[in-house]
Amino acid sequence: MAHKSYARCIDLPTEQVFHNIRNAKRFAIDIGGSLAKVAYSSLVKKKSTMVFDEPDSSSIYNVSETDQEIVRLHFVKFETKYIETCLDFIKANLIQSRDSMLDKVIKVTGGGAYKYTELINRKLGVQVDKEDEMECLIKGCNFLLKNIADEAFCYLRHGNPEYKFQGVDSDIFPYLLVNIGSGVSLCKVESESKFERIGGTSTGGGTFWGLGSLLTSAKEFDDLLELAEKGDHKSVDMLVKDIYGGDYNAVGLGGDVIASSFGKAARCTKDTAQNSPTFKKEDVVRSLLLCISNDIGQIAYLQAKLHNVKKIYFGGFFIRGHPFTMHTITFAINFWSKGEIQALYLRHEGYLGAIGAFLKGMEEEDSERYSWGENLAGSSGLASPKHLTVSLMQELTNNFSMLEINRLDRALQPCPLLLDVISYFPDTVDLTQDKDAKDYWLKCFAEGANKTRLLAIKSQPHEVDATERADKFLQKYLERLKSLEINPCAYGSLTVKSLLDTSAHFLEESLFTDIFSQQKLIENEQALRLLPQRFKYLDELPLSERHFEMALGILAGNVFDWGAKEVCSILETQQMSLQDAQAKLQKRPWLFDDFDAWLARITQPHPYRCAVIFCDNSGMDIILGIFPFARHLLSVGTNVILCANSQPSLNDVVYGELLWVVKKAGDVCPILQEAIRDGRLKVMESGQGSPCLDLRLIDEHLVVAIKEQEADLIVIEGMGRAVHTNFDATFACDALKVAVIKNRWLANRFGGEMFSVMFKYEKGRKVSSSPSPARSSSPVHR
Repeated sequence: MAHKSYARCIDLPTEQVFHNIRNAKRFAIDIGGSLAKVAYSSLVKKKSTMVFDEPDSSSIYNVSETDQEIVRLHFVKFETKYIETCLDFIKANLIQSRDSMLDKVIKVTGGGAYKYTELINRKLGVQVDKEDEMECLIKGCNFLLKNIADEAFCYLRHGNPEYKFQGVDSDIFPYLLVNIGSGVSLCKVESESKFERIGGTSTGGGTFWGLGSLLTSAKEFDDLLELAEKGDHKSVDMLVKDIYGGDYNAVGLGGDVIASSFGKAARCTKDTAQNSPTFKKEDVVRSLLLCISNDIGQIAYLQAKLHNVKKIYFGGFFIRGHPFTMHTITFAINFWSKGEIQALYLRHEGYLGAIGAFLKGMEEEDSERYSWGENLAGSSGLASPKHLTVSLMQELTNNFSMLEINRLDRALQPCPLLLDVISYFPDTVDLTQDKDAKDYWLKCFAEGANKTRLLAIKSQPHEVDATERADKFLQKYLERLKSLEINPCAYGSLTVKSLLDTSAHFLEESLFTDIFSQQKLIENEQALRLLPQRFKYLDELPLSERHFEMALGILAGNVFDWGAKEVCSILETQQMSLQDAQAKLQKRPWLFDDFDAWLARITQPHPYRCAVIFCDNSGMDIILGIFPFARHLLSVGTNVILCANSQPSLNDVVYGELLWVVKKAGDVCPILQEAIRDGRLKVMESGQGSPCLDLRLIDEHLVVAIKEQEADLIVIEGMGRAVHTNFDATFACDALKVAVIKNRWLANRFGGEMFSVMFKYEKGRKVSSSPSPARSSSPVHR
């Protein structure tokens, strides 16, 4: 039987725990009575693809891999009693000499900021700048809620799944932060700079630990939590039914509600030999945990009600991802508020203070705005309360100790075309709520992982260690897939997008970048040679037929997808033309067929002001499918923004490639050339790095352009962007969602067959005055 521990930390520091410690540039420490958290930044090496023009080259552009460094934030948690050992390890592994650290300042927060000042100064040779603990906690909480996908969650002990994630929230205020350490502090947070402590109680984690130690032989906090999991409080607590014989309906109290914590202890029988109560220690500790949790929950509810706050985030040493603790507090909030107020928790709540302290130091030196994204290859996972084997517990324990966050090149903001950002959830299917889909996609990604490995090796033919690094990628990714099969909620909502993102992160960790870059170059060159002929064919058609042929061209182009297993087997064994792909398409009526409604709109005399097109694949897709469509829009007076991925993924077109491809297309088409020159055709980064599309976080420069151009049409193309994500998305402008379903299992799920067509045209909607629906209300495959 594995010994449960929901916050076990490293016994001794290693370079596997302190990733990239030798490149650390800046530090912050949050030192609590039991746990210490070290935050540091480092420059991490990665590979990137450079697209460039070379004189006398026969290619439309050239690609090469270059070394790049990105800023990564690392957070490591360990028991405070090991702080001296960890400081020694940091000192020994820093490249900088002690002399070079003398003028550095380290931000320190928490109770230990005063106790360990001299030790930190002596060990690292830095000046210690103490920061207010509550201010750091709130700054860290704001940061996580705004930057980390699925950071916040509700806990449903008897739910399937237990965790219900909230996604990235761009409008987080106001909220109540309840920090449960030895005591409890409650803070109302109204903005980045405005907050106040509105209450607290001395009955907190220290009370539970102290009384638990007095009442039992257990001395460690985690030992008490384990006892509570096994106990039955009903033998110790006096319930309503013990007094009334059942429910007390007059005041709405059920029979199982606790009327008096430890109430039965006053009337217990004594063991005459020992003169002590006969209660089991497990029951006593469970009663104690319920007593404290219920009181904290009621105090938090009353303060939230008093201050008109609907969201309460709980964190601190008392929580630490422990399932039963979260359950008891959630139950208390639901009981008192009757479901009006949410009890929420954070995947990385243990790092709030360290994050806040680090950010304060960073902002003093760098005033630029950045966005941040979690590195899924090196971050923590939530423990599952249902499946805890010895080996899995060790894995989850280690992961729970660490958090890694990458700084992104540009700031990201929500897409202004969304109808309602707050209710928007990009993913069509949450695999944690759909077992058949979860089993299928985990198996699908596992079976395809070795092919990704082979492509990675092929993409770096001159790197002697490419095979070794690709093998590590395969091993780590398969291990992650296996752990997600057992514990699907470990890293947030499990979706097709998250599985793709995880693969990309592990590839990047293994120093691979755009593994399809050469294949995309070949396909772009082939498609560009065919483009003049495609334009000529469409121009010769009667206008009544041209729109349908353009739609077929987009659909046929979308067949060329190296991310689809069934299509890969075709592309690897035979040549396929646009006409061949078109012949494979489902005949009308399509599975989702709004073409007639679209035709009625596009032939109206009033054109759209601006169309924002989120493009999918390189080659036939973007050049023979999207370019003719964009050209037509430009010819009738509609401005066009072509949005491409900022980072590579599969054979999706990326920003650097699209710039060159559009330029070459302009050389053969006066309409495109003039539109490029006049700024009516723009190529912009989406801020994404996935075949899927999360419109909560797109490049802020694109956001500005959308607003300035007053965009009134959004076009989302491809299975990842329009089916796996955004199938249910609603917009304030007209939307066109176009894709060919190239996965047989998924097509069957929709009631179609391989190469079924989705051509959805949706008119812009107005924001409803009714409350936003819950995520689970979506009708598609939930």
